[in-house]
Amino acid sequence: MAASDPIADMLVKVQNAAKAGHEKVDTPASKMKLEIVKILKTEGYIKNFKKVQDDDGHSVIRIFLKYDDVNNSVIHGMKKISTPGRRVYSGYKDLPRVYNGFGTLIVSTSSGVTTGKKASEKMVGGELICTVW
Repeated sequence: MAASDPIADMLVKVQNAAKAGHEKVDTPASKMKLEIVKILKTEGYIKNFKKVQDDDGHSVIRIFLKYDDVNNSVIHGMKKISTPGRRVYSGYKDLPRVYNGFGTLIVSTSSGVTTGKKASEKMVGGELICTVW
């Protein structure tokens, strides 16, 4: 059965794998997911990622999770904001802060997928995808 919200499915897979202590997790690839994973890498929430082919020939993103020195996950939580049934948009002046600046907001803008901080610097709003802390 196809997922009705593939981005939320990816976020839940990553969060569950991090809580279970897995080294890596695979999720079906798409351009939007790849951009979100790139942001997670640059913000320091994951070690690395790579796009690979699975056994059936489908493209998947292999995400290598990051843990601190006592094996606690660096990702404490992830929350999807926009859903297929309820899209949430915001102007650059009204972008919410995540845990008073300690978390990351991921926004889909007209100039691509970026963090909330970079979107407000560029003075561009857009669809609020998710928050990570």
